Amino acid sequence: MLLDPAIRDWVLIPIMIVMVLVGVVRHQVTVLLNGTPKKADLKSARETKALQRCGLLRAHGVHIPEHAFHGRKAFLSEAFEKGTYLKETNTGNKPRGNVMQDPAYVETMMDGMKKNMMNIVPQTVIMGWINFFFSGFVLVKLPFPLTVRFKGMLQRGVETHDMDVSWVSSLSWYFLNLFGLQSVFTLILGSGHAADAMRDMQAMSTMGMGAAAGPNLSPTGQPQDMHKIFLAEKENLDLTEHEWGLENVETRLLVKYGKKPASVLLDQKKAKIAKLAGRQATKEFAAVAAPSAAAANASRKKGRRQV
Repeated sequence: MLLDPAIRDWVLIPIMIVMVLVGVVRHQVTVLLNGTPKKADLKSARETKALQRCGLLRAHGVHIPEHAFHGRKAFLSEAFEKGTYLKETNTGNKPRGNVMQDPAYVETMMDGMKKNMMNIVPQTVIMGWINFFFSGFVLVKLPFPLTVRFKGMLQRGVETHDMDVSWVSSLSWYFLNLFGLQSVFTLILGSGHAADAMRDMQAMSTMGMGAAAGPNLSPTGQPQDMHKIFLAEKENLDLTEHEWGLENVETRLLVKYGKKPASVLLDQKKAKIAKLAGRQATKEFAAVAAPSAAAANASRKKGRRQV
């Protein structure tokens, strides 16, 4: 199949140029809508950073010694239980007001809706323009073979079964540019540009609710109970066991280079499990024996008093 060279000049290149220009304009408008960045609330940032610190401890606690891990674990557990990092203390019995009457929440929600509209409207207009003027066009052939599974993705709007999968339709070319021009936008606008296709897809699915959600708001826009979140994080931290990443590192190194058999590591692991099981059994026995010993001491004191 041969393509008219005019398709390249009047369809292929114009679609790509229009999408680049629309992305640049959208970035500039988004920057204007953002205005002056607001100062972060110190107490809200403190809550978020405390949760992040606990997550980092659970994820990367193997890189610090056991005593350091347990020290941090005890400190964070106590702080979460007492509510040390809470923005507002003693809010358990405080009735929640209507979030729509909160000016900060309303302003955040409106900003999110404006940004989402700036992301959705241009892409909707471009897609309608391509469907109206270039519906059914075949624009380009990819220089490498593909399987039949790519046919639905590369030949949208072209209902043919005999055409090779490498041919790309106009609507599929739009989607390829939508996700493939990010490097061009980064080169033109910088790393922090607002012409991000992934954010466009998220905006279409959330329609402003996710963007309006701040660090203390749920995805539905409702305020979260940070004290309950801290208690849940405390439970996750209490269930986390420490495993020192450099434990038996000498033996592992010798096993790796064939100086010792691999059974040595298995024996050490079994010995460690047996040791931990013995400690757990000792703790359980002490917990069970403590009430009995207290009752025996109480009965002895009572007998002495009677005598």
